[in-house]
Amino acid sequence: MDHLPKISIIVSTYNWPEALNLVLIALNNQSYQKFEVLVADDGSTQDTRQLVERHQIDYKQPLHHIWHEDLGFRLSAIRNRAIKSCDGQYLIFLDGDCIPRSNFIEAHAYLAKQGKFVTGNRILLSKEFTQTVLRKQIHIHQNSLIQWVKHRLYGDINRLLPLLTLSLKWWRDRNQSEWRRAIGCNIAAWKTDLLHTNGFDEDFVGWGYEDSDLVMRLINTGVYRREGRYATGVIHLWHPETEKNAANSNLQQLMNTQNSQKTIAKNGIEQLS
Repeated sequence: MDHLPKISIIVSTYNWPEALNLVLIALNNQSYQKFEVLVADDGSTQDTRQLVERHQIDYKQPLHHIWHEDLGFRLSAIRNRAIKSCDGQYLIFLDGDCIPRSNFIEAHAYLAKQGKFVTGNRILLSKEFTQTVLRKQIHIHQNSLIQWVKHRLYGDINRLLPLLTLSLKWWRDRNQSEWRRAIGCNIAAWKTDLLHTNGFDEDFVGWGYEDSDLVMRLINTGVYRREGRYATGVIHLWHPETEKNAANSNLQQLMNTQNSQKTIAKNGIEQLS
């Protein structure tokens, strides 16, 4: 694996250390070892910082805590700070409530290709199963496929297909210019491409469409999509739906990006102090 890139995993989080703990444990038990982890913390209280510090004591890979003040939902801003701080050539974005399986980074590394970004997908846990997993701190990243089949039969997860691993080389580049259904909780891109587009647009404040805007601008620059489905699927813990007060204004910004064929964020990494 020496020829594969140095990878930075950027894990976004906000005041949910019980979930983040399981994500960090799963990342500490990966088949691929050439990476660092940056927890992109959108203003959590001390509980999250203390959790990261406990993990740092014996973590196998470099583990960093990137934090800014809690001024509301500013996911784009904290991700940009993490991008600016990371050492990796290739960046994987993961949410702090999405647990990766043990081959997650390896699968992303093998799909990495110059001029491409990779979009993955997820399964959703039920509310009841999520509560059990969090209460008992179950290491579900270690589950076998047979165990997941049982969970599907019991209604603990919403689907099974994202957990399958298939080669499908002929299929992964077929929708190169498709920006829809690219979710920021499981997406990867080269750092040089992210810097070229000025990263996430921090004018997207509140929930919604900041990841779609980034993907659209990458495509507009000639960086195209690869499918990470059937290789990189993650396990998404249930949580109440996020407030979507800013969804309409964010959607309008996204449509402006589409209509103008914009490539560079006006308010991004370069504007960081």
